[in-house]
This record gives sequence, C-alpha cells and structure tokens, in this order.
Amino acid sequence: MVRTSKKPGEQRGITDRPLFLFALIFTTVFLLHASVLRLPYFWDEAGYFIPAARDLLLTGSLIPHTTLSNAHPPLVMIWLAAWWKFSNYTPAVTRTAMLLVSAFALLGVWRLAKQVSNVKVAAASVVLVALYPVFFAQSSLAQLDVAAAAFTIWGTAMHVENRRALTIVFLSLAPLAKETAIVAPLTLFAWELLCPLVSRGRDYLCLHEHKLLHTFSFLLCALPLAAWYAYHYHRVGYIFGNPEFLRYNVGATITPLRIALAFIERMWQAFGYMNLFFLTLPALYAMRIPALSDDGHERQRIAIPVQIVFGLLVLAHAVEFAFLGGAVLARYMVPVIPFVIIICVSTLYRRVREWPAWVAVAAFAFVLALVINPPWRIAPEDNLAYSDFVRLHKQAATLIEKHYPEDRILTAWPASDELNRPFLGYVRKPLTVVRIENFTAEQVLAAAQQPDAFDVAFVFSTKYEPQRNFMSRFSWWEKIQERFFDYHRDLTPDVIAPMLHGRIVWQQNRGGQWAAIIEVDKIRNARLDLPDLNPRNHPSASSPAGISQ
Repeated sequence: MVRTSKKPGEQRGITDRPLFLFALIFTTVFLLHASVLRLPYFWDEAGYFIPAARDLLLTGSLIPHTTLSNAHPPLVMIWLAAWWKFSNYTPAVTRTAMLLVSAFALLGVWRLAKQVSNVKVAAASVVLVALYPVFFAQSSLAQLDVAAAAFTIWGTAMHVENRRALTIVFLSLAPLAKETAIVAPLTLFAWELLCPLVSRGRDYLCLHEHKLLHTFSFLLCALPLAAWYAYHYHRVGYIFGNPEFLRYNVGATITPLRIALAFIERMWQAFGYMNLFFLTLPALYAMRIPALSDDGHERQRIAIPVQIVFGLLVLAHAVEFAFLGGAVLARYMVPVIPFVIIICVSTLYRRVREWPAWVAVAAFAFVLALVINPPWRIAPEDNLAYSDFVRLHKQAATLIEKHYPEDRILTAWPASDELNRPFLGYVRKPLTVVRIENFTAEQVLAAAQQPDAFDVAFVFSTKYEPQRNFMSRFSWWEKIQERFFDYHRDLTPDVIAPMLHGRIVWQQNRGGQWAAIIEVDKIRNARLDLPDLNPRNHPSASSPAGISQ
C-alpha cells in the first residue's frame, strides 16, 4: 500500500497554496498565448464546437441545430456559452476560457507530480507539459481534449491520494468533457479488480488496500455519460452521433491491420512525437544508472503501484484510439502525456546528477517543435502551424469579401464555413459558397465540368505538407496512409487554375501552407475594372490588400 499523506505538522509553503499556483500558471500561459488569442476559429472549432456552443447560448439547447450533432457531451460547450453570456462573444474570450481549463490541468499535473515525487519534479513536469507542442497548441483551442485531460489528471491525483469521493467526481466529469475519457475510470476499475489476483497476496503492486465497494464505485463515473446519451437519443433518435460521423470514426476503422498500425502510431504519439523522444530516450537510458543518494539516502522512485496506474492509463488510451477515430490525431493522447512526462522527469531526477540540464534540453526541443515544422506531415493543430493556417484564411477571406461579395465561391471545408458563417470571425456577411470535398484531381475535374456553377475559387492546403517529405520516399507508407487514414494529395494552385480555366489573382505561402484565390476567366472578361490582386503581375506595386508575398 502506498503512503501519500502529508507529514503531520509540516508547514505550508507557497507551493502548497493552490490558488496562488493557479494564478501563476494561468498568467504564464496567458502571456505565452497572447499572439493567438484573437485568431478566428480553426478547423474543428469552426466545424462543430463553436457552432454547438453558440446554439446553446442563443437557444438554450444542448443539441446543436446549425450543425449535425456528433453526440459529444456538452460540458465544454456549456463552459464556453457561460463565458460568452457573462462576457462577450469573441475569440479572445473563448481562448481565455480554454486557457483557464489548461491552467487547471497544469495545476493537476503539479499536484499529482508533487504527491508521487517531490516539488522539483513537479515544477519541471509542469513546465514540460505546458511547453509540449500538442498540449500548448490545444490549450487555447475550443476543443475537448485539454478539458478531458484536466479532469483525468485530477481524478488520477485524487485516486493516488485515496480520496474516493473526489476521484469519482473528477472521473465523472472527464467523460462529460469528452466521451472517450470514460476509458480512465474503466481502466482503474479493471485494475483494482484484478490487482489482488495478479499480486497473489503481495501488496506492492496495488495502490490501495482492496475494498470491493471502492472498486465498483468507479462504475458510477459512467452514469452521467449514460444519462447524456439517453437524453441525446430521446432528442435526435440516435446515440453516438450522426451516422456519417459514426461511420468515419468507428465503422471505417475496425480492420485488424489498421488497428495495429494505429496502435503503433498512438504509442509513437505517447513517447516520441513532437520531440518527446528528447525526454523519453534519456529517461530510458538513465534506467541503466544506479540511483543517486542524498545524505546517505537513495533518491526515491515513484512508487511501483503508481507507475503501474500511469502505464495502464497510457496503454488503455493507445488501445482505445487504435480502434476509434478516423483521423489519428495526436491531441487524443493529450490526457496521458503528463503521466509519461512525470515518470521521465522523476527517473532523470533519481538517477542523473545533471537532470536539470536534460529537462532544459527537452524544453528547448519542445519549443523548437512548437515553432518549426518537421520534415513529415503533421496536423496543423499539433503546433503553431494552426495559426499560420488561420492567418492565411483570414487574409484570403478579407480579399474575397472585398472584391467578390456577390460571387459564388468554389472551395472546400473548412473554408466553406469560414466564408458562409460570419460568427466564425472571417467575414462580416455570409458569402455564397459552392462546396467540393477537397482539392484532389478528381474533385477539381468534377468542378471543372460545371463552370457555370461558380465564379471564383478559394483553394488552400488542407494539411501541412513539407516540400521534402522524409516519408514520401517510401511508397508503401503513402499507400497505407491513403488506404487506412484518409490521406489525399492536394493539387497546387498552379495546376488547379488552368483546370478551372482561371488564373491566380492572389497567392501566399506561410509556414509550409498555402492559400490562393483563382478567378475564372469568364468573370474577368465581364468585369475588366477589377484590380489584379496578385503582386507578381505588378513588379513595381504592392498588393491592394497590403499583403506581401
């Protein structure tokens, strides 16, 4: 059984004042995110979470009506709607509200790491989690994963401290933030049930003394989620989201080879992705080094039962998201990344005298991954590439609204929503949009067969695609991505323009991503007074919009 309680009579210092620490953490992350607070909404924010929260604000309905319901539990949407209600509906308010959730998650990392190790390990773990690119990028986005992480971390901390009631409260809130977070209490339930059998009477594997009532209390965490699904079914007639959402995220993912490949990628995301290997590999190597001693006492490791709990939670998430999720997004693993970081920092602290230097190297590597894209494909939301995407689209939307307010704009999602829904922050009035699925040759050729259906095309990169992709040399990898993970290759603007019988009037690249406006020739002939927006056609002049290439 693990001893986790505080020593009697021990004085409280600054590090034991949670409100002070929360204020310090929030202020720091707020300042670090200052440059992105006013950005319009990005990708899944714009596609679902912001419309759903806005519907709740305007109508009081937990079921969105301006977008198809994905059956996501409403806790995050309620949080955002409340902030808009009592403050203002702006991206800055939204992102500040999400940073509060992020700060709460980091406070949970502090409490958990301090409880299982010490103050030094806790401080280093908080810094590394905050700087880890995926966590950093997700911290200000109106999505579900950081909220699920916050409640999962706090629930685990309460479990380690053997505070049963608070454990159940936090682990019940986690799946109300994101339904997949139910895997945490179910994993803890299964382990507490099996641990006495596995340990065979030895208590060094079990975190707490086995009590059957306490073990089954984890099942209470599923009740709020079950109640939400019952309500959702009552309102819309289906349980787990609209049929297309369910097919993409569940039905199309259940093949043995895809599950195996997705599991490998999930483990990479948990232990190596975005320069995480700068922390995990040194920690793995440090396992070969004897533990250090202070005043004749060996530095203590994180208790084995706690490490088992952390490991099982990481494994459970990897397995869960090997089966679920049409896109293998790194943000799905955010709830368990702090467990990996805490164990690695504790290992370095215990065995390496220069452990602060290794932590500093990992922090520097995280910052590099945050601002510099790797030589392979990533989702823009995994680092600050998402801000490049948003800024490109905002610039394009401003030009389109100014010069083509009455025209029909051919484009793909999410730009179709950006141009048609002013509340997303890109345009002031809705524009007429003609939608295609993406910018593959098949989709562009299909659009070219109906030239009278649109007047202007807004084309853009739908993913970060490096000019020299390290993985593109392996043709088998490209085929796997196309077959199992919905990969497609976008045509470039120079190729798309002649296919649509048009010409590029504006184009810009930013951080390896691009966007372009293509004017169809028939419109150009009809409106000869329209200025050419492409500065390449005016060597001595700048763009009318004041945007340099």
